[in-house]
Amino acid sequence: MQIISSSYPVIMTDDVANTAAFYEQNFGFEQLFSSDWYIHLQREEHALAVLDGQHETVPEAYRGTASGILLNFEVDDVDATYAKFLAAGLPIISSLRDEDFGQRHFITADPNGVLVDVITPIPPSAEFEAQFTQPV
Repeated sequence: MQIISSSYPVIMTDDVANTAAFYEQNFGFEQLFSSDWYIHLQREEHALAVLDGQHETVPEAYRGTASGILLNFEVDDVDATYAKFLAAGLPIISSLRDEDFGQRHFITADPNGVLVDVITPIPPSAEFEAQFTQPV
């Protein structure tokens, strides 16, 4: 079996620049490579790319935009991030709340409608803690 040396999501869109700007402005990603059809973003060890969904490198039968994806971003202070996003007028799809499975989170969406779940881990309830395969 081949060892995977890197993995990162690539969002297909019809607005490469605006999509990249969303992740730069709101999550601190920086551009490592930029063209009109592809932008590679990096933040510490985390990578994300944005691709023109109509580009010739995408097989014709699969060209389009992102769908059926939910990105999870863990942050140190989800309450502060939530307040910042509210002040910036970003869409809030699901309001800030605590979950028994061990998350305090809210959901926003990027310019393509890709859902972004912004999370700070919290202790899970006893019921959910029993379901973890390793101690939390």
